[in-house]
Amino acid sequence: MLRFILSFFGAIFSMATLGLGMAALTLGAIFYMYGRDLPSHEVLSQYTPKTISRIYSGEGQIIDEFAVERRLFTPAEEIPDIVKFAFVSAEDQNFYSHPGYDIRGIAAAFVEAVQSRGEDLRGASTITQQVMKNFLLSADRTVERKIKELILAVRIERAMDKDQILELYLNEIFLGQNSYGVAAAAQTYFNKPLSELIPAEAAYLAALAQRPGNLHPVRQYDDAVSRRNYVLRRLAEDGYITEAVAAEQQALPLLTVQSGDIESFRSALPPRDYFTDEIRRQLSRNFGEEEFFTGGLSIRATIDPDLQVTAAHALQRALERFDRGQGRWTGTGKSIEAEALATEEGWRAALASTQVPRDVTLDGQWHPAVVLEVQDQQLVIGIEDIALDDPRGNTVPRSDTGWFSGNLFDNFSVGDVIHVSEATSGGAFDHWTLRQVPEVQGGFMAMDVNTGRVLAMQGGFSYQHSVFNRATQAQRQPGSSFKPFVYAAALDSGYSPATIVVDAPIEIQTGAGIWRPTNASNQFYGPTPLRTGIEQSRNLMTVRLAQEVGMDVVAEYAERFGVYDNMNAFLSASLGSEETTLFKMVAAYAMFANGGERVEPTLVDRVQDRLGNTVYRHDQRDCPDCSLLNLPEGQAPAVVSNRDRIMNAVTAYQLTSMMQGVVQRGTASGSVNLPVPTAGKTGTTNDSKDVWFVGFTSNIVAGCYIGYDTPRRMPGASGGGMCGPVFQDFMTEAVARFGGGPFNVPEDCQFIKIDRYTGARLPNDAGGPNVVSECFRAGEEPVFGIMFDGGFAMAADLPLFDEVPQAGRQVTTSDGGTATVGPKASFGTLSSGGLY
Repeated sequence: MLRFILSFFGAIFSMATLGLGMAALTLGAIFYMYGRDLPSHEVLSQYTPKTISRIYSGEGQIIDEFAVERRLFTPAEEIPDIVKFAFVSAEDQNFYSHPGYDIRGIAAAFVEAVQSRGEDLRGASTITQQVMKNFLLSADRTVERKIKELILAVRIERAMDKDQILELYLNEIFLGQNSYGVAAAAQTYFNKPLSELIPAEAAYLAALAQRPGNLHPVRQYDDAVSRRNYVLRRLAEDGYITEAVAAEQQALPLLTVQSGDIESFRSALPPRDYFTDEIRRQLSRNFGEEEFFTGGLSIRATIDPDLQVTAAHALQRALERFDRGQGRWTGTGKSIEAEALATEEGWRAALASTQVPRDVTLDGQWHPAVVLEVQDQQLVIGIEDIALDDPRGNTVPRSDTGWFSGNLFDNFSVGDVIHVSEATSGGAFDHWTLRQVPEVQGGFMAMDVNTGRVLAMQGGFSYQHSVFNRATQAQRQPGSSFKPFVYAAALDSGYSPATIVVDAPIEIQTGAGIWRPTNASNQFYGPTPLRTGIEQSRNLMTVRLAQEVGMDVVAEYAERFGVYDNMNAFLSASLGSEETTLFKMVAAYAMFANGGERVEPTLVDRVQDRLGNTVYRHDQRDCPDCSLLNLPEGQAPAVVSNRDRIMNAVTAYQLTSMMQGVVQRGTASGSVNLPVPTAGKTGTTNDSKDVWFVGFTSNIVAGCYIGYDTPRRMPGASGGGMCGPVFQDFMTEAVARFGGGPFNVPEDCQFIKIDRYTGARLPNDAGGPNVVSECFRAGEEPVFGIMFDGGFAMAADLPLFDEVPQAGRQVTTSDGGTATVGPKASFGTLSSGGLY
């Protein structure tokens, strides 16, 4: 009997042993089969998550950020213990003790699945397994994926310590509101760094790990508090906080940015504008969009925040001034449905969701508002973020609308969305005044003439109204602001500021018929020195000069300065008929200002990668003294320029001196008047479709253009009248900040006094308003009295000053060589050009 019993149990034991062996063998085979082609966990050691790229001002303030996934990578040692413990307690209680998987959790999940017949499936994944799923596997809820997840979890636990695994998890996890990782989530929900989170806030972040889309702190407030309190209770049970602390934290309300109880971190950032968006555009092109949006770049911008505001207001003021001169109310074109106007809550919600600009601060903040009632003598309005019982009231008086035609009933309807701002009198509030975004647009840009650092850029009236950057993207005719490049080609070819060119009618046969360019005044002035020609922006002189020099030479100069990539060598192009951008024009004028050296414009000083390595630096100049520990008192480090010279220094000074005359006596004299030496050139195209002014001091160049996006005539507009004041307003502030001085005079200059009206040489002691001291190249004896007409015979019909035969003559050029100047060139196809 005993033998039978022993045999029976022996057989059972053998069968059990065999079964366990077969099970182990089968399990091993399964793990072997699924473990053969798994991705290597070693890739986690090169973890480079998608992180935010941030743009900083020169003072180190964040001014914008770009990201696909809003993540701020934080090393494990910088993550507070309370944050780590909150996630461990909420997601993986045995994290610090298990080998990568939790047998009890797996068993519990299996029991629940059996009991629910597969309807209730929970993951039972450890934090390590979740890391494997997030980084190396898919999110499929299959047995195969779970097996692979478990295998990888075991492997990674052997290769990395617990803090390294937790670092990956806490930086990768999605926590709602486009926030990836705990650092970004802490900023998004509480506007705090991780180090300042209290246990209740850390617990809420941990609660989001399981249900990031279903625990919104406002819409699902009760569920969010309940889950947060559960995590706090688990923290106490696991011994990470005391019961007393847990109870205290559970009693706190859930105060977040989303509920309006905490100010958003974004409120400290200025609204996105043309400057930072242009950085995005340029760096996306240079580094690639993926690297820019996910590479965690630190970008130091060249922007001067105060001057950027000045630039925006200067351009906006000019655009609004012209717009109001048209006498039409155009409004926003947006309205709110009558149903939403029935209650204050309704119209406020509708107004908040209406896409209108909110980034305009000209003469105070522009507020979106809705017309609630139109009366004979006033508009009753509801203003965004302004209470109806505000002591300033909620009406716009009829007297405020005198700048546009028609009465209130003609121009407004109930539900219209408008803009208003405060009108003041004696510094105190007077009434709400109507504002509108003008139809006319424009661009403005300012940069350092020596370094190319762009200090300010405004690409339109409002970025939120139109993101199209008219400073860099709009291709427009520069008109007469192009003329300095014609004169530069002439001066470098042996002409001088005193050279006489005939200002007389011209007829040119083209494929499209006869082209008869005219001066803006429709008058002709006969023989005139080059200086007066550029000061008064004479079109006929410019065409004749371009004909003399040769349009191929002019085109080569324009391309050398970067105004065009491939300029058509037509005579009309000498008047600025070819299209270019404000960005290129301002950069080209900087080379006049700095004495003829190439300078590349930049919006970025430096770019660093996520590890702090500098991957781009704009300033490539050499500073041999910068490494010295001690310098003699009063001696600054020597900075060696390695820029290419693209223009003779004497030519650059001659041209600058001539353009000073534009500001002192010429087409910009009525609008530009700075306390430091200033040079520049106006530009106005046919029918005043585009108006320009580009000017500079000894250290800053700035330019403006104004025109409709779809070019059309602007009655009464001119470069000096519209863009000149923009330049003046901006440069007044810039000069107050950065000063200015006389333009550098090259050593090769010899000064001779001439009559600026006739070009005649005057005695050294001559004086008077017609006397100007011109720079001539040292060693060159200027020849006076020679006159050029470009080979157009019509000039012979006019009485000319001291006329001489039009023979070619040998002159000394800027590079020391010789050239023949005189009649030459053919015409080519022509189109409309600049006026003045």
